[in-house]
Amino acid sequence: MSTSYTSIANPDALKKSFRTSGCCVGHWCDFSRIEMSGTVRTGASPPTGQLPHQQIALAALQTGAFTGFAGLVVGGASGVVRSSSPTLFAVASGIQWFALGSVYSAAKGVIHNAWGVDKLTSRDRIYASGLAGGFAGGSVGYLTRGRANVIPGTIMFAAFGLVGQGLYNALNEKHAEDEDKADKKNFLQRVANSKWSPMKILSDDEYEDMLREKLLRVDAEIALVDEAMERLRASSTEADTKPTEK
Repeated sequence: MSTSYTSIANPDALKKSFRTSGCCVGHWCDFSRIEMSGTVRTGASPPTGQLPHQQIALAALQTGAFTGFAGLVVGGASGVVRSSSPTLFAVASGIQWFALGSVYSAAKGVIHNAWGVDKLTSRDRIYASGLAGGFAGGSVGYLTRGRANVIPGTIMFAAFGLVGQGLYNALNEKHAEDEDKADKKNFLQRVANSKWSPMKILSDDEYEDMLREKLLRVDAEIALVDEAMERLRASSTEADTKPTEK
């Protein structure tokens, strides 16, 4: 774990001032944190490849808020359809889905940290989502619906986590491939359109205009050939008619 340091000009004087001022009376003062080199350890950053706990908590709250709002809306609609109390049904559903979303997000963040965020593969993320979904479904099912719903909730939400993460990975990989193709295409276009390149990449409209110009040239050449043939026919006709006149 890496630690940040703050420079102290005179560490011995700082220790003495702490002892004489009485700020350490009744409290534990860790003077080992004041190094002889004149630095004080002021805090610790998370290890490399791990998410900060604050980030995991914030993501859990955001996910819980989203799923809780969705549960509130769906629960209210279900309450109206079932002719029961829609408000009570909506609040209960919102609380339950808030708990599911927040627990799932927090559990997935903890698993990612345990496995190493920078070492996770697509398959690891699928497994982590399945484990987090199973834990969220089993724990929330036990707290809200009783022991009988632990196994069904675990299986159902584990499947949701596996399938959902798998679909997300597939869409993400396809999006990444499309971006790579677009980047390569842009690079080739820049190279081909440079003044040093003997080639040029044409758009569909430019290619259509080029074909139209070539077609006009061909039509003009055909017209010239027709005129030449007409002149030849006329000259041959005149040559045939002159001896008969004599």
